[in-house]
Amino acid sequence: MPAKVRYGVIGCGMMGQEHLRNIALLPDTDVVAIFEPDVGMAQEALKFASSAKLVDSVDALLDVEELDCILIVSPNHCHVPQMEEIRRKRPLPLLVEKPLFTDPKDIAALDAFKASYPAPVWVAMEYRYMPPIAALIEQAEQATGGIKMLTIREHRFPFLDKVGAWNRFNRYSGGTFVEKCCHFFDLMRLIMKSEPVRVMASAGQDANHMDESYDGQTPDILDNGYVIVDFENGARAMLELCMFAEGSRYQEEVSAVGPDGKIEAYVPGPGRFWPEDLGEPPVPQLVVSPRHPKGPRQLDIPVDPTILDAGDHNGSTFYQHEGFVAVVRGEKAKVDVSLEDGRRAVEMGLAAQQSARTGQAVALTGKAVSSVAC
Repeated sequence: MPAKVRYGVIGCGMMGQEHLRNIALLPDTDVVAIFEPDVGMAQEALKFASSAKLVDSVDALLDVEELDCILIVSPNHCHVPQMEEIRRKRPLPLLVEKPLFTDPKDIAALDAFKASYPAPVWVAMEYRYMPPIAALIEQAEQATGGIKMLTIREHRFPFLDKVGAWNRFNRYSGGTFVEKCCHFFDLMRLIMKSEPVRVMASAGQDANHMDESYDGQTPDILDNGYVIVDFENGARAMLELCMFAEGSRYQEEVSAVGPDGKIEAYVPGPGRFWPEDLGEPPVPQLVVSPRHPKGPRQLDIPVDPTILDAGDHNGSTFYQHEGFVAVVRGEKAKVDVSLEDGRRAVEMGLAAQQSARTGQAVALTGKAVSSVAC
């Protein structure tokens, strides 16, 4: 059991730097090596991990003797090849940012990886750990008497600028329903405690990035849509996404309803985007609304300001690393978000991409997504 957990980090763009800020808040952790090919981002990363060694490849990072674990925060389409390189040379505990993969062709390689990788792999799904959503997950069964309907709404800002504009194109990101929304499909499975059987989506690109051009190519990512998911247990869920609604008071709203009542979580967007002239940003909330006796109960769920300031995800990145470090130390028996969880969330996203493109519902089985094109 390592006294100090020492990270190697692959990728230190915007999200990678959020991870670095949160690792720095954890006791007895350190970042000892970073591979970030963009010079500007690499230098920025050293502001949050000043003692880290910069290396020029994944291979060189794996040569750093002090490593206890590896964090992958590279562009989406790089995850599977980098995981495979790590498996071949030095299979350490991994925390891999979502989405786990972007192309159905990756599934065979992912299955082989899963069958042979000897160390824990945790897929980063930060939204599970947002305090109001975590509270909803904990109380949902009691509040609803068994969830029959689940609605997740995200009304937010457009995709931010990333190195090389990789997040502007389906072929690199997997598409909006994979890149942005695999978080929400993961939440659906977790909250419903059931597997999806059918996905229906309607979506479009109607406001964002339409006047941009990169090497003569216009971005092709969706910026709004609806997705309905039917589950094996007969319940259903809906995602409503709009990426030109940053004027909203809350960015995420999650509502679960059953025969006994309703429970809702409200999560504000990043505090750095809240206009100063409006005063303090909104506080996250949980609202429980029983049917009998009627009477909604509202509870504020504030987040420690230090943790809140370390990222854009309502403190969740910190809590996620707390759990991962416990796994690395052997204090926690298993990861919260498995390779299977990561895979199923992407499969749902790919099915939503296909449904939005074709106008047809997509049936999901363990292998159904293998025929889905990004």
